[in-house]
Amino acid sequence: MAIVETMRLLVVEDDSAVADLLGRALRREGYAVDIAPDGDEALWLSSENAYDGIVLDVMIPGADGFEVVRRLRASEQWVPVLLLTARDGVDDRVHGLDAGADDYLVKPFAMAELSARVRALTRRAPQERPPIIQVGDLVLDPASRRVSRNGSGVTLSPKEFSLLHELMRHPGRALSRTHLLEHVWDFAYDGTSNVVDVYIGYLREKLDRSYGRRSIVTVRGAGYTVVDDRAASDH
Repeated sequence: MAIVETMRLLVVEDDSAVADLLGRALRREGYAVDIAPDGDEALWLSSENAYDGIVLDVMIPGADGFEVVRRLRASEQWVPVLLLTARDGVDDRVHGLDAGADDYLVKPFAMAELSARVRALTRRAPQERPPIIQVGDLVLDPASRRVSRNGSGVTLSPKEFSLLHELMRHPGRALSRTHLLEHVWDFAYDGTSNVVDVYIGYLREKLDRSYGRRSIVTVRGAGYTVVDDRAASDH
């Protein structure tokens, strides 16, 4: 279906054949498309133009995809970014989201899925993805992988950190066990959803019980969420 209002996209891809393929496919969808072959040109074009979305390959010359996203967010450019990566490990996906990307797509992919992801991103209003995430007095720094509660540092394991990060990216929204398994563990994880409950227990012990708080909440029938419980604690 043709797009009524023309939107402008930036495709960042160093393989000219792939860049041409992506550009032609997205133009057929009705988008205006600019192409950048490396991270440095992508950053320059982004500073000169107001894009509605960026399709960004991770492995590009100059500043790589992760660094491009970090610099965009550091300069308070909140344009939605879809990362393209040949690496589908959980750590790489988390790294991209930590840097400030909005979504990722693993190569090889179907062009129909790319188009659907781009449509979904451009329908959203740009959202701030600040380098520091805070819910009440609970603060998480994705770059340094540090967590603090009421100014006091809290030591978490890598998996505990990733689980808390996913929860804090969606404050007040109930995330199901399935969602958390897919985003924190791995699509190939063959265990049960009980592992989520176990790690939620670890987080509650370190972040809530130790401080007399209740910020990690069970939403019956829906999953878990993180809330600012300071007002309730004051009472």
